[in-house]
Amino acid sequence: MTKKTIFLVDDHEVVRLGLRTLLSHHEEFEVIGEAGTAKEAISKIDRQKPDIVLMDIRLPGTSGIDACEEIVGKYPDIRVIMLTSYADDDMLFSAIRAGASGYVLKQIGGDDLIRSLKAVSRGEGSLDPAVTQRVFQEVRRAVKEEESAAFANLSQQERHVLQLVSEGKTNREIAKFLYLGEGTVRNYVSSILSKLGVSNRAEAAAYAVEHNLKEYLDT
Repeated sequence: MTKKTIFLVDDHEVVRLGLRTLLSHHEEFEVIGEAGTAKEAISKIDRQKPDIVLMDIRLPGTSGIDACEEIVGKYPDIRVIMLTSYADDDMLFSAIRAGASGYVLKQIGGDDLIRSLKAVSRGEGSLDPAVTQRVFQEVRRAVKEEESAAFANLSQQERHVLQLVSEGKTNREIAKFLYLGEGTVRNYVSSILSKLGVSNRAEAAAYAVEHNLKEYLDT
């Protein structure tokens, strides 16, 4: 069995010792180095090129997040798991943006940490259960922002016309429903296609459904 090599980064020697002891009981992993600062870690990782770096976020000098970004930038195949005592939203998302493959709290149990290491070694991501919900909330918020922006250039009347187009209604039916002239509806549809960058009614209808237009209509 090929062992996954691990490099430990934490400014507390006792933490590194504890991690090294834990990992020594799992033959699929081998600790090949350790460091107490980001600068020292980057220098040693340049030489040793481990499979996984288990690194504290709060380090003297350069932060673990900045070090993570540099390591992943240089060596995309190296997986970095951020280890922290704090379930801090800003740190969490900064770590993800920096390219971290995992984010776990130091309160994590030994078995859970091993599971995280195994997941990351398989190329998967790993988040501590305590912060997973925050990630889903952030993703949902980002999706909402994207959906809202999708219709930002459309007037409310254009949105109502687009909604009816997505329901399969003809220009005549839309005109009757909204008390408009058929020519006015035709102009609205032409404007909608242009603003959305689509070429026909079918594409416009698909766009409306995909981005949940109904949620952005004034009733």
